[in-house]
Formats: sequence, structure tokens, C-alpha cells
Amino acid sequence: AYAIALSFKNITIVQKNHFEIVYERLWKTRPTAVNLFWALNRMKKVFELNKNSKNIYNILVSEAIQIHNEDVIMCDQIAANGLQIFKKKSTVLTHCNTGKLATGGGGTAFNVINYGFKKGKVKFVHADETRPLLQGSRLTAFELSKSGIPFSINTDSTAAFLMQNNKIDLVITGADRIALNGDSANKIGTYNLAVLCKHHNIPFYIAAPTSTIDQKCKSGKNIQIEFRDKKEINSFKREKITSEEYEVFSPAFDVTPNNLITGIITEKKLHLPPYNFRIL
Repeated sequence: AYAIALSFKNITIVQKNHFEIVYERLWKTRPTAVNLFWALNRMKKVFELNKNSKNIYNILVSEAIQIHNEDVIMCDQIAANGLQIFKKKSTVLTHCNTGKLATGGGGTAFNVINYGFKKGKVKFVHADETRPLLQGSRLTAFELSKSGIPFSINTDSTAAFLMQNNKIDLVITGADRIALNGDSANKIGTYNLAVLCKHHNIPFYIAAPTSTIDQKCKSGKNIQIEFRDKKEINSFKREKITSEEYEVFSPAFDVTPNNLITGIITEKKLHLPPYNFRIL
């Protein structure tokens, strides 16, 4: 939303298709994350109503700020609704980044953890490093440290060991798109965790705002998965890890089927199966 607004800054004469060009460019950046489309479409409605206004920049900025403020409130509502998942003082495992660095507010899954810690319901967090871009070790670890929450960083493949040795009480992640039946797309590796949780009888939760629910998506089969450049696997910070000649398969997301999800936490409530997000 802010990107749309800023594209109009210092423009004296707006080209006829300026909005469409910016809208399309932003739309293509993340084909899996539905929140992006939700915000873009909201900005589009405001633009269509005010496109002939000489004050269009300020109007768009105002709407972007409103979206931001709403996100702050939603993040806190998600966290409050998520407190009920902690049946005891828990050790939690999470994946990727879902805090302030990923949202406009305190976060989704991270905010649930943070609220839980403040209420004495979370004692320790295991943060997956989240290959290949390491959002867990670069971002989530930073946020856990700043929040004073005891934690460790572990490789993604360590999760099974932790669960096998009774080191995890529950798993909570975010989501980039949720289908009407509850199937949820999130950072690659999330599905692995859900399968492991099922095997070890560990609760697996997802936390996301209702804007993540795609009302046009019936199931996970309809979710488009983004694939990433092989350079993200072949190298890291320009340091070559393996030959660039090797083929790389690198989906950015995977889809967790609804039958593996214990509950989905939104700003409205904790949703339990069977999921039917046509009714909100």
C-alpha cells in the first residue's frame, strides 16, 4: 500500500496508466502471498474513486496508513486469541519470520509466542533457520532476542529430533495464503513440520489475519506456488556453495493440508476443524 502511494510522490502530471503499471509490478512480486493482493486491491478502489483529484498522493498515503493501523490492531487480536493454545508452560517451535519485520504490527505467530511469554505460558522457543534465505536465523532470532525470549536456532532438519526427544510442546507458524477449506500455504518446510507433528501427536497451529484467507481459493490445489532463483541455493551472500551448473528445485512455499492443522488463529477467533472460511 505504501509503495502504491509513494509512486505518486513528486509527480506533477500523472500518466494515464501509471497506477496500472505500478499495480502490475507489485502484483508480480509474490504470487503466493494473498495479503499483497488484498492491500493492492484496496488501494485500487481508493484510486478509482479519487483518480482525478489533485490531492491523490495524500489520499493514497492516508489509506496506506489506515491499512497499517488496522494491521497493528489485527496482530494484537491474533495474539490475544492465540493465548488459549498454551495448555501449560510450553516449549514452542516456529518456522520462518512472522514478527514485526514481516507485518505492520507485532506479528502473527511470533506475536502469539510473545504474548504467551509475557503471560508466563512460553518458556523456550526453537527457531528453524529456514533455508535457503535463513529468515529464522537472521530475523526471528533477532526479534526473539530483542523480546528477551529464551531461544535457540536449529537447522530445519533438527525438528524431528527435537520432537522425538519430547522437546517440543507445540508448533506455530504463519501463512501466506489460506484456502476456504483451511489448506494453508507457508514458507517451504512448514508441511514437513505438520507431518512430524501428526506423527508425534504434537499440536500444529497457524496464525494469520483473515486477509490471508483467499475467498476465491477452494483448496490448496488452487494455490500458485512461487519458485525461486537457483542462486539462492547455489550461493549465499555471493559466496558460492555449489556449482552453478547443477539443477536446483526451489519452491518458496508448500501447502499444509487442513487435516494436519490443529487450529487456525485469526483476529476473529481460534478456528477449529472442520474449516469453512466462507463463513467468517
